[in-house]
Amino acid sequence: MKRALKVLAIVLVVLLVALAALPFVINVNSFRPRLESELSSALGRPVTVGNLSLSILSGSIGAQDISIADDPAFSPKPFIQAKDLKVGVELQPLIFSKSLRVTELTLDHPDVVLLRSKSGTWNFSTLGGKSGASRTDKSSSSNPNLSVAKLNVKDGRVSVGSANSPGKLHVYDNVDIAVKDFSFTSRFPFTLSAGLPGKGSINLDGQAGPINPNDASATPVEAKVKVKHFDLTASGFVDPSSGLAGVADFDGTMNSDGTHLSSNGTVNAEQLKLAAKSSPAGRPVQVKYAIAHDLQKQAGEITQGQVSMGKAIAQLTGTYHMQGDSTFLNLKLNGQGMPVEELEAMLPAVGVTLPSGSSLKGGTLTTSLAIAGTAEKPVITGPIRLADTKLAGFDLGSKMSAVSKLLGPKGSPDTAIQNLSTDMHFDPSGIQTQNINLTVPAIGVITGTGSINPGGALDYTMKASLSGGVVGGIAELASLGNKGATIPFFIRGTTSNPSFVPDVKGMVGGQLKQALQGGQTTKGTVVDTLTGLFGKKKPK
Repeated sequence: MKRALKVLAIVLVVLLVALAALPFVINVNSFRPRLESELSSALGRPVTVGNLSLSILSGSIGAQDISIADDPAFSPKPFIQAKDLKVGVELQPLIFSKSLRVTELTLDHPDVVLLRSKSGTWNFSTLGGKSGASRTDKSSSSNPNLSVAKLNVKDGRVSVGSANSPGKLHVYDNVDIAVKDFSFTSRFPFTLSAGLPGKGSINLDGQAGPINPNDASATPVEAKVKVKHFDLTASGFVDPSSGLAGVADFDGTMNSDGTHLSSNGTVNAEQLKLAAKSSPAGRPVQVKYAIAHDLQKQAGEITQGQVSMGKAIAQLTGTYHMQGDSTFLNLKLNGQGMPVEELEAMLPAVGVTLPSGSSLKGGTLTTSLAIAGTAEKPVITGPIRLADTKLAGFDLGSKMSAVSKLLGPKGSPDTAIQNLSTDMHFDPSGIQTQNINLTVPAIGVITGTGSINPGGALDYTMKASLSGGVVGGIAELASLGNKGATIPFFIRGTTSNPSFVPDVKGMVGGQLKQALQGGQTTKGTVVDTLTGLFGKKKPK
């Protein structure tokens, strides 16, 4: 028994010594030309590999200084660079017949550069294509006969940009990819995770393949997608000067057959800003959507789009198309009877801040807006109607000074709004509102036009057709009998602190001038009286 144990121990020692000596006996660098050739043939790109080393215990070959060339039409620089590549191999064929059979590929800390041309073609489109074969000639194209049980990318860095453009690359760190049963000719499962600029993250879990031999970017893909804390500004997808900003989470799916892509899911966006110098929206916006996208035309349609802020719900439909770095929009946003209080939190995002201490209470908003221009600089136009609400904590009558006195004890610290309708035009230069028609029961009907710049400054030319007790008081003060009055005025200041300025020239040239034609008062008396309603003196 002791003798048998000694023999066994000697055999084990011999085996261990043999295993330890194998890396020195087998010159793995002799496989380097073959490895470079097979990888180059499989990828359709020149591949260079540095020094090789063999690890018997792990059954792998280590390679240093890996480089995969880019498509020369995009860049002379490498498409992928990595300091280390681990190649899992079958030991028995390697030891006894010096045959290299790859079972696993692991790329550590690679730098990958993804470039997109103005036509929408990516630099990885030709990966796997045969050298010199026409990508449009399917009869001459075929996938290489290469399969790997495990294919991994660990802690990579991916830079995304436009080809032949000096623009800044968008960099994504901590990229990990795991693929099982990889083959150019069949479907394979994969997972992908990456860090996003601004401390965000993205995760994909799905299946891809077979690799399209004519255009790798047209390879079928089906995956679940989760995005956390996608920062619009930090991501570099929008120009900071556009004023657009916000942080979004996404949970949905994507399904591509290589020609058409469909996607649906839910986007939750917070801290939204839609204009320069605006402030973030006070509550999140949720979008439930479904799109159908044509990969060749780089255009698509929103087949379902539900936009909601609390109980306020609008429907978004329309089309878009991508051209170069821009996405052009042709959308419609329709909302019927949306609760005003739910929407108030969106006002700061478009550069509108309500006067200090005021808020909108009750009522509904109805709108039908057209959204055109680019995604970075949209142009939004259409009618808006506000009904049966009030601006609590803001008395419009008191802002017109003596109007509040004419109302007597029935005055209110709030401004009730029976109806407000206007045609709006929103773009990066601000908000323009035409055909304003505002009915305030305590005062009358106010009409006019004007604009709000991105900083919230007001520039409005208005007329107030007074009614009720206000008319009686003014008629008595101005000795106009029962003819009533229409007062022209300007609104200046800012949305948070508006000021009301009398239009003296308009008073003389408008309806008041006509009223004076048969009266006993003088123009000066009327103008002095009505100018005093704003707490102003008639300018000399």
